Amino acid sequence: MNAELLLRFTLDCDRAYLYAHPERELTRDELSRYDVALNERARGVPAQYITGHQEFWGMDLIVSPAVLIPRPETEHLIETALELLSPHRSRTSAAPPAGKAEVRAPSSERQPLRIVDVGTGSGCIALALAKELPDAEVHATDISPAALEIARANAARHGLQHRIKFHETDLLEGLGEGFDLVVSNPPYVGESEGDLVQLEVRKFEPKQAVFAGPTGTEVIARLLPRARSALRPGGWLIVEISGTIAPEVERLLSDWPEMRILPDLQSIPRVARARKLV
Repeated sequence: MNAELLLRFTLDCDRAYLYAHPERELTRDELSRYDVALNERARGVPAQYITGHQEFWGMDLIVSPAVLIPRPETEHLIETALELLSPHRSRTSAAPPAGKAEVRAPSSERQPLRIVDVGTGSGCIALALAKELPDAEVHATDISPAALEIARANAARHGLQHRIKFHETDLLEGLGEGFDLVVSNPPYVGESEGDLVQLEVRKFEPKQAVFAGPTGTEVIARLLPRARSALRPGGWLIVEISGTIAPEVERLLSDWPEMRILPDLQSIPRVARARKLV
C-alpha cells in the first residue's frame, strides 16, 4: 500500500489511473523521484510526510513534520461533538416544511455556537467542525507557529479561512469565556511509554504533540481548569485520550457532570467527554 501511495504521489495520479494504465512506464525523472520516496519510507519517514497529504473527515489536508499526522481515531471527537451539539445543528440547518414560514427562535437561541479546538496542529478538528457546523464561530489554538501556518493553509485550501480564528497561545490563554465546546487532541503519551510508541512516531512526529510529560496526563490536567473557566454553563469538554491514561482522566474529571469515557472501534478508551453545568 505504501509503495502504491508513493507511486501515485510520484505520478500525481489517482488509483483509478494507476490501475487503468498498467503499461505506463516511468520516465527517468519519475523513477528518480520514486526511488527517493521509497528510500525515505525505508528510513522510517511516514508516507504522509513524504507526500505532504493526509485525509481526515473527507478532506485532503496538508501535513508536515511540524504537525501530528491526523488519524482515523480522532474522528471520534468529531462524531461525539456532532452528537452532543445535534439540537443546535438541527435547529440551524433544517429548512422549514414546504408552505410554512420559518419560526424564529428567541434571540438567545440564535446566538452562534462558539467552539475552540485546543492544540489544533494541522487544523483537522477545527476544519471538520467548521465544515459540519456552518453557523458556528470556530477558534483554534496552538503554541507552535509552524503548526498554525499549516492549519491556516488547510483552512484556505478548503475555503474555511474566514470561518476559523487562529490563535498562537498556550491552551486557552487569552481566549476569554462563553464557549459551548472545548475540544482537544492533546499530547497524552507518558515519557515512560516511549518504547511502546511506534518508531516512526518517536522519530519523526513532533514530540511536543505526542508526549505530555512523565505520566501522559500533564497537559490534560492543565487544560481542565482552563476549560471550565472558558465554557459557558451547559457547555461541553471533549478530549482524546488513550487506554493507558483513561483511569487517571476519569479521576481528574470526577467532579464534572455527565462525564463519560467512550471507546473507539477497537474498544480502546478514546474520548473523554464532560459537561459544565454551573
